[in-house]
Amino acid sequence: MADLGSAAARGAAVTFAAQLARVALQMGSIIVLARLLAPEQYGLMAIVLVFVGVGEVFRDFGLSTAAVRAPTVTPEQRSNLFWINLGIGASLALALVLAAPVIARAFDEPAVAAVARGASVVLLLNGMVTQYRADLVRRMRFGVLAVADVGAQTVAIAAAIGAAWAGAGVWALVLQQVLQAFVLLCVLVVVGRWRPGRPRRRVPMRDFWQFGWNLVASQLLGYLGNNIDSVVLGWRLGPAPLGLYDRGYKLVMTPVSQVRAPSTTVALPVLARLRDEPARFASFVARGQLALAYPVMIGAALLVGTAAPASLLLLGPGWAGVGPVVRLLAASALMQTLAYVGYWVYLTCGLTPELLRFTLVTISVKIVLVLVGSQWGVVGVAAGFALAHTLEWPLSIAWLARLAPIDGGALARGAVRIVVLGAAVAGAAHVVSGRVGTPWPATLAGIAAGLVVVAAGLAVPRYRRDAREVAEVLRRAVGRQSGEKRVGLSGPGS
Repeated sequence: MADLGSAAARGAAVTFAAQLARVALQMGSIIVLARLLAPEQYGLMAIVLVFVGVGEVFRDFGLSTAAVRAPTVTPEQRSNLFWINLGIGASLALALVLAAPVIARAFDEPAVAAVARGASVVLLLNGMVTQYRADLVRRMRFGVLAVADVGAQTVAIAAAIGAAWAGAGVWALVLQQVLQAFVLLCVLVVVGRWRPGRPRRRVPMRDFWQFGWNLVASQLLGYLGNNIDSVVLGWRLGPAPLGLYDRGYKLVMTPVSQVRAPSTTVALPVLARLRDEPARFASFVARGQLALAYPVMIGAALLVGTAAPASLLLLGPGWAGVGPVVRLLAASALMQTLAYVGYWVYLTCGLTPELLRFTLVTISVKIVLVLVGSQWGVVGVAAGFALAHTLEWPLSIAWLARLAPIDGGALARGAVRIVVLGAAVAGAAHVVSGRVGTPWPATLAGIAAGLVVVAAGLAVPRYRRDAREVAEVLRRAVGRQSGEKRVGLSGPGS
């Protein structure tokens, strides 16, 4: 148990450091490329990436997660998984090439066809890399993954900026996607030191398929729900409004997703080892929510309060209409994060059929709200998206508390505290930034006001205890404690 805690703590520290680097890189690319490319070009790429994303869900087919959580994976099973993912990736790449003219006609944008053909290569490359990544996660080699991800992203962003500067237009964005996937594949093949054997028929694969099918169905629904806003905007309003919305979405969700996604990488193998210890399992989940949501809350609340000046500051004067979208999406990001820890539990406990049913409900709600909101344009779509995730949070806690060893009351109380403090931070930042004229000082003044509220919140005993919980997780992540108590592996009274 002590070794498990140490490994998880080191993984959390390395993953967090890598994500800080990735956030900095992605935010830098957003800021620079927004000044080199037009909203219409981002809109074209956003349309294509919706379909690439659907392909990515099918390409993985839940088999990477199935391999990570499996008690054992034989060399024959691993080779079969590699060829399955590669075959699916190649088939989907070909399907996207063939469907490119149909997609272009559906959105009445001829340029979409060529962009879709270029981006289809990503599906093939990612099909090859899937099981290399899964094996490194399974072995908790988070440092190798972190270096590979950051290195691939750095190369791709540099190439995209150079291409955009040279006038490549939307092809700079295509180059970024393809090159990142290619560099990552090359690095992981070298460090993985593994070559797949030939596929074998008489190898037990049923458990992988069964887990993967339920997971891929729920992931596909989740992806469609999370991208229904882009589909509706591209279909009803065209590339320019979609490009405006896409930049607002990326400005908000890029740092948030870079915090959330790797948290699953670290949490999943740890929780998988705690399934037979309900008290410790529940304690890890509760502490994980605090450690994940408080940092996201602070950033999201500051962005809600300073959305108008911060958007102009980061994206430039050509993106003046994105402020209200950023404000609504930042609020949505916090609500998404509060519900995100439930995803860890569904995967760890093998509750993929239940996850599928829950996703069907939440996606139905989201589609209705986004379609209704689209009557009011870009801002209406963002409002529908935010409201859907606000409703998803309490539903998630209530749904999961019946199925898994979690403390729903503790999760709900923690979430309420986070939302209340976030509202106060956003309000202070909004009031103060609104009294300052130009974007730079207005943004700084709003951030300063919001941080004062965060500091004042520490005067409340309950918030002080939460701060100690978060600080404890961080201390363990850098290895300042030892033994069984690392990363919440001890009981709830620790």
